Amino acid sequence: MAGLVDQQHTRTSCRMLMCVRTTVVFDPDLAAELSRRRREGRQTLREDVNRLVRLGLVREREEAQAAPAAPFSTPTVDSGPPLLAIDDVEAAIAHAESDDHR
Repeated sequence: MAGLVDQQHTRTSCRMLMCVRTTVVFDPDLAAELSRRRREGRQTLREDVNRLVRLGLVREREEAQAAPAAPFSTPTVDSGPPLLAIDDVEAAIAHAESDDHR
């Protein structure tokens, strides 16, 4: 008898979970896009939302499993010594402006 009660309770619990409703508030741009899709006769709102959420979750999972990209690096070259003293700002400005700065 106890086993039968447990089975009935489990079936009832599963049915209740399938009937749970949740309010979802869409951003205006998403609501407009979903409305447009319904007007075109694609699918019901429920079918569209389920399919699109499923696609997004799969894509997110795939991106998380993808190998990380190699870190960006810039090749370096030896350009030799500076052509003017880089610690003398006035000399650098005078050279860049090509006038008698002093």
